[in-house]
Amino acid sequence: MQTVGRNDPCPCGSGRKFKHCCGRIGEGPPGGFLDPSGSEPEWLVDLKVRLQGQDFSSLEELQAATDEHFNRSNRAPKSDFHGLSAEQMHRVLHFPFDSPDIAEFNDVLPREPVSPFSKILMSLLTAIDHGNMKPTKLGFLPRPICLEIADLYRNEETFPYQLDLGKMRRELDFMDLYVVRKTAEMAGLIRKYKGRFILSRKCRTILDSSSLQGLYSLVFRTFCQKFNWGYRDAYPEEPFIQNSFLFTLFLLTKYGSEWRMNMFYEDQFVKAFPLVIKTIPDDRYITPEETVRNVYTLRVLCRFIGLWGLADVEEVRRPTFGYDYRIRASPLLTEMIAFHV
Repeated sequence: MQTVGRNDPCPCGSGRKFKHCCGRIGEGPPGGFLDPSGSEPEWLVDLKVRLQGQDFSSLEELQAATDEHFNRSNRAPKSDFHGLSAEQMHRVLHFPFDSPDIAEFNDVLPREPVSPFSKILMSLLTAIDHGNMKPTKLGFLPRPICLEIADLYRNEETFPYQLDLGKMRRELDFMDLYVVRKTAEMAGLIRKYKGRFILSRKCRTILDSSSLQGLYSLVFRTFCQKFNWGYRDAYPEEPFIQNSFLFTLFLLTKYGSEWRMNMFYEDQFVKAFPLVIKTIPDDRYITPEETVRNVYTLRVLCRFIGLWGLADVEEVRRPTFGYDYRIRASPLLTEMIAFHV
């Protein structure tokens, strides 16, 4: 007997819908509830304890008792979710901008945001507004504009990396600029008209009324909901990592007042969503968990919260090869979003 609706939050606590989680795992008990390891999942053990010793006169009465147990369990805070319940996590994952009882976004910031993304955006909008900017044959920004914008930031400590202008031949050589330009287009702020880039009427209206303080929230939502974060790397697609961005911001709000290494946030993500690892194909050189951790740090910590200025992200060279990162929340985070849990 299946006691959970297909579109309900999965009782295992993954945050996914039941039909995309335990409802499709293995064979065994009715409803497909068998844990991949062959052992009974914790939620099923809890259910058995809850129903033990009770007599039910009908299936309807058993169903009602089971539903009550799941409803109570789904509303209870979970340690793996750092105080969020399964019901709240479901909304965090599927309705991040439509759950004001959990997280409320500020449409107009109290002051101008300081971030690599916002600096590039304003430079781009200013360049388009002041000049007759024609796209290349492939639709990209012209090289002189790319060089001009890159030159403003290549020596700034807040910029995520050093730019070599001598090697910059096209917009894709300045990938952050490409990301900003595409996001601005998706948000309806810039477009191509009669063979040149122009600012849209919506963009001019927002700039006149609230400047960058009003634009930031609009492009932020667009970046989270429409731009494919996996575009820039060769890792598996795994959209769940992008869809869980609000959980990372929740963690950053709780723990970001002091410097923490990227492994801390990786650990919390993997602990909260262990089934994500099972969606990653095997690789002879790297384990699925290592892939998840790499993707999470790259796409979420560096290219999301770092690029958007929601945290300071600093490289820490490893003793052998490569870099780790230390992370601390910035004031912009609390100016952008307020959590109510």
